[in-house]
Amino acid sequence: MTSTFLTAAGAAIALAMALPAAAHTPLAACYDNGDGTVVCEGGFSDGSSAAGVLFLVRDARGHTVIEGRMDENGEYWFDKPRGGYSVLFDAGPGHRIEIAGDDITE
Repeated sequence: MTSTFLTAAGAAIALAMALPAAAHTPLAACYDNGDGTVVCEGGFSDGSSAAGVLFLVRDARGHTVIEGRMDENGEYWFDKPRGGYSVLFDAGPGHRIEIAGDDITE
């Protein structure tokens, strides 16, 4: 019985150690197209798609002014808001990236 317990404990430890290796880091970048629109691209460090990931555009006060989902190519296009804004790529806890509008250039 003791060897079964040790085998199960060893398997649990090995699984716990492997989980961080399977984790994926979110990646996002946005570009001002120079025509009043912005495109943002997202994905994950392990190559998985960002299709369907929640995407928000917030005004300077933090209010959501545009809400959508990344398309099948991991992109989101929107009309550039007037004034200060930021974008949020939100794939869930630990997988969020916020980009200030001032950092989005042509």
